[in-house]
Parts: sequence; C-alpha cells; structure tokens
Amino acid sequence: MAHNPLVSIVVPAHNAEATLARALDCLVDQEIADWEAIIVDDASTDRTPAIIAGYVEHDARFRTLSSCAYSAAAARNSGISIARGQWLMFLDADDWVDASFLAKMLTALKAAPDAVAAYCGSRRMMPDGELTPSSIATEVASQPFETFARRCAIRAHAVLVERKTIVELGGFDVSLRTCEDWDLWQRLARLGKPWLMVDEPLAFHQVSPNSLSRNSAQMLADAEIVIARGFSPDPRVEHPASAHANGAIEANGRTAAEALAWFALWNAASDCGRGLRSINPQFLRALPAGRKWVREIAEVVLDGLMVGSLSVPAQMAARWDKFGGPLTELVIELGKVWDDPAAGRRVQYHLEQMLLDFDDLAAPRRLALTLGIRVDARNPNAIELPEGIDQIYACLMIDGRIEARVQFGVLGKVTRRHWIELALNFVPPERLAPQTGGGADKSNRFAADASLSRAERRSDRDSHFGKLARLATEAQGLVRSSAEPAEPLAPPRRTRAVEGHDKDRSSFWNRHFATEDPWNYGSPYEQEKYERQLQILPAGPIGRALELACAEGHFTRQLAPRVGHLTATDISNVAVERARARCSDQPNVDFGVLDFSADTLPGEMDLIVCSEVLYYLDDLAELRRIAKKLVEALAPGGSLISAHAFVLRDNVERTGFDWNTFGAQAISETLAATGGLVLEQSIQTELYRIDRFRRLSPDDVATEPMIDHVPIRAPIGIGIARNIVWGGARALRRDVARSERRQRIPVLMYHGVADDGPAALARFRCTPAAFASQMAWLRANGFHAIMSEQLEWSIANRQPFAGRPVLITFDDGFQNFADHAWPILRANDLTAEVFLVTDLVGETARWDAVSGPPTQLMDAGTVRRLSGEGAFFGSHLATHRAIDGLSSADLAAELLRSRMFVERWTGRPTATFAAPFSVTDRRLGRLARECGYRIGFGGRHGPADLDCDPIDLPRIEIRGDRSLDDFVARLEAVLE
Repeated sequence: MAHNPLVSIVVPAHNAEATLARALDCLVDQEIADWEAIIVDDASTDRTPAIIAGYVEHDARFRTLSSCAYSAAAARNSGISIARGQWLMFLDADDWVDASFLAKMLTALKAAPDAVAAYCGSRRMMPDGELTPSSIATEVASQPFETFARRCAIRAHAVLVERKTIVELGGFDVSLRTCEDWDLWQRLARLGKPWLMVDEPLAFHQVSPNSLSRNSAQMLADAEIVIARGFSPDPRVEHPASAHANGAIEANGRTAAEALAWFALWNAASDCGRGLRSINPQFLRALPAGRKWVREIAEVVLDGLMVGSLSVPAQMAARWDKFGGPLTELVIELGKVWDDPAAGRRVQYHLEQMLLDFDDLAAPRRLALTLGIRVDARNPNAIELPEGIDQIYACLMIDGRIEARVQFGVLGKVTRRHWIELALNFVPPERLAPQTGGGADKSNRFAADASLSRAERRSDRDSHFGKLARLATEAQGLVRSSAEPAEPLAPPRRTRAVEGHDKDRSSFWNRHFATEDPWNYGSPYEQEKYERQLQILPAGPIGRALELACAEGHFTRQLAPRVGHLTATDISNVAVERARARCSDQPNVDFGVLDFSADTLPGEMDLIVCSEVLYYLDDLAELRRIAKKLVEALAPGGSLISAHAFVLRDNVERTGFDWNTFGAQAISETLAATGGLVLEQSIQTELYRIDRFRRLSPDDVATEPMIDHVPIRAPIGIGIARNIVWGGARALRRDVARSERRQRIPVLMYHGVADDGPAALARFRCTPAAFASQMAWLRANGFHAIMSEQLEWSIANRQPFAGRPVLITFDDGFQNFADHAWPILRANDLTAEVFLVTDLVGETARWDAVSGPPTQLMDAGTVRRLSGEGAFFGSHLATHRAIDGLSSADLAAELLRSRMFVERWTGRPTATFAAPFSVTDRRLGRLARECGYRIGFGGRHGPADLDCDPIDLPRIEIRGDRSLDDFVARLEAVLE
C-alpha cells in the first residue's frame, strides 16, 4: 500500500524556467522529509518540463501533471485532485519558503488539533534581489473571517491547510484570474475554525514586472467579486459557522464599499509606482478620512508603491522622480474625495516621512513637501528652500557617519547658524568639535556661533527666522486690532493667614489686616455663625464682657446691645481702629490693643467671647496656659463663649478644615479639662462648634451639658469651601508633602463637564456629579494642584515632586468649564489649566458638529474673570485643526496668534499648548519653541516624570464613560 505523506505541496508552473529550481530546492531542503510535491506544468513552452523531469527522476517525492488551463487556479485544482497528504501547501514557481517552514507550521498545528490552518509571515524579493521588510497579519489569528471578507491578508504559500476541508470547499474558483487564493481563504474562514499564527517570515515571493498582481484593472474586478461574497451568504460553503452564515458584520463603517476602497487604494498606489495615473475617485469615496487611519493609509500606499515600482522602501525616496508626480496627484485626489485638503496633506507628510526613515540620504531627496539631505554637523552650509518644500528631514553627519536624524518645519532658508543651533540640540558639543588638539575650546567656539540674538535671527528676511518674525508681526497686529481689551497682569492669590505666622504676632496681624475685611465677615456663613453665638449667650443680664480678637468689629456691634459694658480687644491696632470706627455709635464699648497670650487680661468678667482665634496659638501647651488665664479672668459664675471650626488635625476621619493647627475638638477638650470650667451648652454643625463654658462658683454643681446639632443653612463662600475636606481625609497635604517624594505625577486631561450632550461625545464629557466626586477624592487623599510651569521646573532641575501633586487640564475651553468644573475645583482648593481655541472663543465647538449640536465655548470676558480667580490658560491653537495636516507656515501662524491672544486676555505670559485632538508630528515641538512655547501636551498617554521632554508631555485621559473606581485606580497606579 502506497505511503500517504503528511504534506502535499502543489506547485503550478507556466514558463517558469528562471525560478522553478529555487522553488523546488526549498522543498528538498525542508527539515521534515515526509512530503510529496505535485508539479503541474501548465502549458509551458520553455525549459520548465525538462526541469520538472530532472527533479522527478532524482527524488520520488516529486510527481508531475500536465495542464493546458493557462490558469493557476485550475492547475492547483488538478494537483489537489491527486494529493494524498493530510495537509496542503500551495507553492507558486516563483516563490520559496525557509527550510524550517514545514517543521514549524506542523508543530503549531499539532499543538492545536481543532485548527484548520496555520500561517506565517512573508517577505517579497524585488528583481534586484533586495528583500522587503517582513509582514504578517496578526488579526487573522483572532478574526479570520472578518479579515478575509475584507482583504487578502496572507500569501498563498504562507499557509498550511487541511486537505480534506479544501476538497470539501471545492478548491480554487477558476472563474477568477486573480484573488483566487483570497476567495478560498475566505470560504475556509467562514467555517469558523481556528487559524494559527507562526510569527516568523518563513515565506518569500519573487516580484516580477509581469506579475498579475500588477494588473490593477483585473485585480480590482476580481476583488469586487470576492468582497461582495464576503458580505453575503455563500452557498458554496455548506456548513458555515452561524456567526458568518450571512457574511461579514458591517460595524463601525467597515462596509464592503470601504473594503473595496482599501483595495482600490493599493492598486492606485501600485499604478503610481509604475508612473501611471489611473485614479478612479469613485472607488476611493468609501475610504475613511479620520486621523486614526492616516498611518494605515500610508502603509497601504507604501505597500502598493513597492510592488508597482519594484523597489524596497530604502530605494523609494531615491526613485521619487519616477512615481512622485502620480503619487502626489493620488493624495491630492484623496483630499478632494474627503472634501478635506488638510487630510490629504496629512497623508503626504506621513508617507514622505516613512520613505525618508528608510533612506540613508546618500544624495539629496526632494519629495513633494519634504527635502531630505545630509548636513555636515561640524561645518554646515546654508540651505535655500526649494519651491513647495516646508519641512526638512536631515541626517546630521560626523566623520561620514549619521550622528542624528532631525525633522523640522521650515518657512525659508536655513542659515549656517540655524544648522549649528540644531546640531547642538541633537549632538553633544564635544562631538561637534574636530577631534584634534584643543577640542574643548573649539567646542565652546562652536556653541558661541549658535548664540543667535532675536535680531540676528530676523536679519535675513528670507530665512526661516526672518519669515517667522513676519508671521509674529502679523499676529501682533491682529491681536492689537481685536475688540477685546488687554487684561493687566493678575495679582497673585492671597494666602490665608492661618497657614502660618511669624514670631512678631502684632506685625503679622497688622500685615494681615492691611486688606480690609480679610475673611468676608459680612458673608451669610459668618453672619449665621454670629447669630448662633448670640443664641448661646447666658440668660439674664450680662454686666462686664470681654471680646478677644474682635477683628474689625463686625460681631462687636451685634454683641454690644446684649451686655452692660464691652471691652473689645485685638492684637492688631489696624483692626482695632476699624472696629472703633464701625462701633462709634455704641457708647458702652471700649477698644484696646491686647495680646491675650502675653498681656494680662482684665478680671472679674461676666462674659468672655473667644471666637476663631485659639488655633493661632503655637501648640496645645500654650492653649492649656491660655485656658487657665481665661478662667482666672472670669468672675465666679461667668461664661466663656468659644467658637471654632473643626480641623482635620484633630480627627482626620470627619469633615474638617485642612489647616495646619488644632481645631474645635482639641480646643473644647482642653477647655473642658481646665479646672474651674464646665461645659453648659454646645451648638454643633458639621463645620464648627460654639461652646458656652461657666466658671464654677464654690457651691456650684456641674450639670449635663445641652448639645444641639444644627445644620448650616447659609451658603458657604469659596474662600471657606476651598479649605474644607468633606467626610474626612485619607491623607493630609502637609503630611504627604513632608514624607513623600516621587518621580512622576498624574496630568489629567478633561474636555467637558455637563449632564447632557451628544451620545457620540459621551467619552469626552463628565457629569458635574462625577467630576465633583473625582475632585473630592483628590482633596481627601492629599493631592494639591500644580501648573505646567511647575512641572517644567521640576523636570529642568531634576527635582522630585513633593507630596502628591496633580496637574488638571481641560482642552477646548467649553463654557461648561466655567459653569460646572471651575466652582467644583475651587471648592476643593484645586485649580486647572484650560487650553483655548482662540479664533473661536465665544463661539461653538464647530469641530464636533458632526456628532451633534456643538458645545458653547467661553468668551474672552469669562476667560479674564476666571484668570483673575486663579484659573490658568494656554493655547489649543487657533482653529482646532489637527496640526499634522497644516502647512508649516499655517502651523506657525496658529501657534503665534493663539499664544498672543491668550496673553492678552489673561495678562500673563503663556508658554503652554495642547495639540488639538492630541495629534502631533515631528515638526511641532521645535516650531512651538520657536514660537515662544516651552511646554506642550501631545498624544502621549500616561504619567509625567522627570525624564519627559517638556514640549511633549503625556497626560491621562479621564473619560466620562468610566466609573469613579476607574479614576481611583488610575491615580493610585501613579502613586505606587
């Protein structure tokens, strides 16, 4: 009985005398010998039959058939009909595989008995013998049918497939002149069985000028048939997987028309590679235009160009003259099809960058928008900019070797000094000095040559910096001519006095009261507190009363009518004089300057009022000493009123003020523990308590105090609210500032804060409730907000971050930031940096119009107001166009104009930008620096650390469709 081999290899051959021996030799070289090869001679008229006969004669594993089908599909079917192996391989006469191909593919299949096929990576060989980079379609392993419904992702000879299944499927479709392997793989994948990936380039293909894959018209016609089958039921497959019975899923726009558009693009690029102009816009209309597709579009075009031009990537920039014209026309046509010329320019930039990344620039490469050149880094020459070029891709050379690759946007001539400055940014100065004696001195002289003053940069009007200066002048004129007034430099926010004080208490408090009404004593919150202090006064007449820390007399005026005589005192003579003026019509009040810690208190008082002052004492020991002084100053039976806020220092688990001091709990406990005092009544809210103590007379008996818990009904102003941590804290800012040093911090990226909006934009919109929960979590966990300039300083100085800093950023400048986010931030003692689209300030986010009604943007007046309240602003450029589709001149103009408008509205220097859509390219960082920026946020994701480039900082996107738990997990991951 004849032996059935493990693998049958079908090799169709038509006039293949030049390549057939290599194909058959790769089979002889296989590490596994259990195979048969069926060579189908398809009407060859050259030496192909003789070559076949030689192999058949010397190796019994080779068999042969004759065919007159003039069709690879029919020839393969003939071979299948006599194949005996469990597995099938299809090897064309101009292809070959690695010697380990069968061994590695069979090993993979043995480990997964339910798999129907295994596939590997592949490479092309061009006529000159150069190999293209390896490629492999990883998505076939996870979604074989959805992949093959849309494209032919695998070369025919890169697959080892089950013979029985291929026979059941009917083999190759002989009605297709091309794409017949794609059609078969699609039917095979419709069965729903696993495909295994062997992630190595084991298959090789010889590209020929006469290959059918270069016949774009035939390829496109056949592909249209195969794609249509993929999106429909296929009666040729009797038992499809239920998920695939009706064809591919048209989800997220991935339609049959789009699949055909991708194939048409590849063919159009292939034609461009041959110098042909065969663009049919009709086939390209379904091609997606979004920024996320740019790289994939460029890769498909590059792949088609390789086949059409018979070139590997490293050769293509040098051959630009052969296909650059048709290729540029194709890209321009894409922009027209999309009705977005910038999208076409984006593809052009990306393609040219890809080509030059492969090139060593042995000679200058002038592409459509990019000039690729080599530059002697030690002795550069000025470069005139050719017409149409607006970026340079340069290899900086030292001693004939590439030292660095640089790519930058350019507006005009690049002078020698410009090149020197560039070289110093990418090459260590000591490398730039000739390696002869005195290198260090020459290095210093080289650096000195790069010291361009602004005037020197602008002296040549046709140079890059000269043209940049003209753009800056135009932007300044536009800003000056705008109707919006300039805002004077905003004063720094006043620091609350409770944060600390010096040894000279009188001077400290006089400085504090230099600003009248420093605590907004007339606010509803303070007035409600005064009313409750009056409510707790002892019943009956009060003869002599002493008010400590009367400040400017707001409560004094309300207390005076309730007592016979009132002595109102304060340590600050400034405050006392204001109090005296406020109460000038109260004849029973005397005023005086008194330091109750150091001075003697008047005695025999029936009432002492001590409100919001005891936490300014140095420590609890001093508090205990003062408590005894207060007892001694009271007459027997006299009352002490103490009104103080709860502070987290006393009890971190309950709501309190985040001040660096003890608070109401410690004060009340200390007073209660003082001999001679007894608590009679207490009015307690969530934020403060008001206690009335009584000095016991010799015959007095202490009774159980009356405790009243009451709500706070008055609105709480932002000056108070920002110091409160509701519900208690898990960590205090001051504690973590002393104990924690870290190398990285979270930079949070938000967009909108609103309850409603287009469903498609839900990811970019947090509800006010969710945002409030997030900010409250930050506050309760000891985070404090910093600005981008503080982050930049830490990076520049390699200074670890103290405590738990967080940088909160908002893109776009929506009005809902002012309406919802800003009040929440202020209430949690946080701030944020908002990036404005300056040409559209006061209008709507028109870039989102495709998703629904566009959101209102803040106007300049709102920006000025928020800036004065402590918000910070930067540039989101001028128009919210993605920068990778802008010309270098347009990009520079937007950077300049946007920065100048933000500075006009805020009265502050602006050095920070965030790229719209988080899209950047290699031009942005350098051009932004030249336009006055030092800090930038682009498309990188994650925490920022001390090794980051300040002009390309990462951020963590906070999505509106994620939970608080997700937010917490992201922040805690940074803390770890």
